[in-house]
Amino acid sequence: MVSIRAENLSLVYRVQPRFSLGRSRVPFAAVGGQIGGKGRDHQVTALDGVGFSLSAGDRLGLVGRNGSGKTTLLKVLYGIYEPTGGIVEISGRVDALFNINIGFRREATGRRNIFLRGLVNGRSREEMEARMDEIIAFSELGDFIDMPLKSYSQGMAARLAFSVATALNPEILLMDEWIGAGDRHFQDKARSRMNELAESAGIVVLASHNEPLIERTCNKILVLEQGRVLFMGDKEAHFEKGNASSANGG
Repeated sequence: MVSIRAENLSLVYRVQPRFSLGRSRVPFAAVGGQIGGKGRDHQVTALDGVGFSLSAGDRLGLVGRNGSGKTTLLKVLYGIYEPTGGIVEISGRVDALFNINIGFRREATGRRNIFLRGLVNGRSREEMEARMDEIIAFSELGDFIDMPLKSYSQGMAARLAFSVATALNPEILLMDEWIGAGDRHFQDKARSRMNELAESAGIVVLASHNEPLIERTCNKILVLEQGRVLFMGDKEAHFEKGNASSANGG
């Protein structure tokens, strides 16, 4: 059974600022994790007591300001960062779209990069050849598929990366906000494919500042601020709460 469980998850790392932070007169930073320590001995708490659970069919939207911990949480779930505390349990094949350049070479063509991305994910050449036409068709890149990646716009590269990753049938897909680089037509296609993945007993975790995209795509919302969970629950409850706050001037 596909699932994700995080319990009391934390990630703390040490930093060595160039100057003593004790001299700062700014009492609060709106972005970033919590900074602790004195003088030149400091640590940043990027995640602090994060907990949630997801099961087959869930599409979780990660919401929060820049530096709130969204991308950090995705990287912990993918195994790039090891948490300093708490538990992460994941059941299912995981793929991630954090950066459109991962697994790609700028000098190589789109077609060649499809093979490269597949190999990075442990797929065989034969499997990638069998899926090639499907991936190209979904990307709608046309003749650009045989042009070097460096000639692509951000949106075109996003199309290629998303088309490859979702064609490999991950059971769990972790995505950062760059998918918003695609145009509305492609975002609609991407949302439809993510829904198909979730409906086939998969899980999607999507971090984005694009609230309409989150509302259209996700059924659960996790709101982070300075690495802490402010809200975790159904989409309807989150957006109803937001509307109520706006109506009250909050």
